[in-house]
Amino acid sequence: MKEVAVIGAGTMGHALALVHALGGCRVMLHDAAAEVLARAPTLIAAASHTLCEAGTISTDEAEAARNRVLLADTIEQAVANADLIVEAVVEKAEVKRTVFGHIDRFAPASAILASNTSYLDIFPLIPAARQKNAAIAHWYSPPYIVDLVDIAPGPSTAREVIATLHALYEGFGKAPLVFDRLVPGYVANRLQAALNLECLRMIDEGWASAEDIDFSIRHGLVDRLALLGHMRKMDYTGLEMISNGLAARTYQPPENAGYSAVLARLIEEGRTGVRAGKGFYDYGDEPVEDLLHRRDLGLLQLKKMLSKTTGGQG
Repeated sequence: MKEVAVIGAGTMGHALALVHALGGCRVMLHDAAAEVLARAPTLIAAASHTLCEAGTISTDEAEAARNRVLLADTIEQAVANADLIVEAVVEKAEVKRTVFGHIDRFAPASAILASNTSYLDIFPLIPAARQKNAAIAHWYSPPYIVDLVDIAPGPSTAREVIATLHALYEGFGKAPLVFDRLVPGYVANRLQAALNLECLRMIDEGWASAEDIDFSIRHGLVDRLALLGHMRKMDYTGLEMISNGLAARTYQPPENAGYSAVLARLIEEGRTGVRAGKGFYDYGDEPVEDLLHRRDLGLLQLKKMLSKTTGGQG
């Protein structure tokens, strides 16, 4: 891929522009909101500096990647010469449908269209003429650190499109996982959704606090999951024990009622997460850029240690 267009420059879009630029692509980055697009170079620079600080890339590599990202005022300008178009706009069907319509109008017929959607079935939203070159390439935040990429075809996606995306991202040093069809939520998001339901139930019903839950995860789960994964961890536990636990039926998963009292209360209070300075936790007056920087450095250090421990195996 020589030229990539990234449509959407927000939380994921600017980061995906950096990922593709680090992979050697020329990137045209566009966002409908001028202020979001204007801020993207600062966010890209901060992320690349963090990668340099961790020793993941050199300063020369960071500068070269930043220079390969250009801002486009319009979708037409962004996609006019694109080999690959990465859609990373808000997770609303009608917004995506509109964006796909503009892409269809201005992009080369040969361009591959890859959506970063987390849950939506985007294929009914894409014009018929684009279906054979359309796929899902779903990333996790921050994508310049987290390597998993979920790749899924639509009903009419050409096999070579999936093969091309797999080869491209594997060449970037990423970890693409190819599905033979769209599985809503893929694997990691489905597991996160189940974990979210259980955590919110425990808080809503007064069984545990946010601090209790994170304490239990950090000291009881995360080290074994990071080293082994979950299914291999089950092997080490012993499958007879897992089977006995199922038979006892002492655990019943929560029903998804589409609502959580604690989430509703926090959101109403303006406690929406680190970008608001508070969520389940209070982050004080520390700038969000500093919080993200510290998170990214920690992830990079953990990733480096895990790579040494597991020999780079997932």
